[in-house]
Amino acid sequence: MIFRTATRSDLAAIIALLADEETVLDPSTIDVDEAYAKAFEAIDADGRNEMMVLDEGDGTVLGYLQLTYIPGLGRHGEERALIEAVRIRADRRGAGLGRELLVRAIDRARGCGCTLVQLTSNKRRVEAHRFYGSLGFVRSHDGFKLPL
Repeated sequence: MIFRTATRSDLAAIIALLADEETVLDPSTIDVDEAYAKAFEAIDADGRNEMMVLDEGDGTVLGYLQLTYIPGLGRHGEERALIEAVRIRADRRGAGLGRELLVRAIDRARGCGCTLVQLTSNKRRVEAHRFYGSLGFVRSHDGFKLPL
């Protein structure tokens, strides 16, 4: 397994992971339209964001997450990291890949000086919540979203 920064050529595979977490979608069937390409380029160009993939070793994307570094005045000015869009390909779950991906992201955040890692997860993803708890994440806050 290779933990690496996502490249533009990974975009269809990443979208496939995000589009349906219950089945494996063939990346060649994914329409990478201008909106996806523009979003990828914006994230890629932002030094406070990283898109990380877990690669089988042959370029096959098995997992993905976005890591965002957030400066703040809370916690005495300590930097934090936000992990979003965590996905492991449906047919490869249960083999420790999610743990590997998250542990590496947490280590990366620690190495960048972060003192806290946070994430949100949809309330329906009960299995994911158990998984995050097994990594030491604690349900300390309720999250709110406001669609604009």
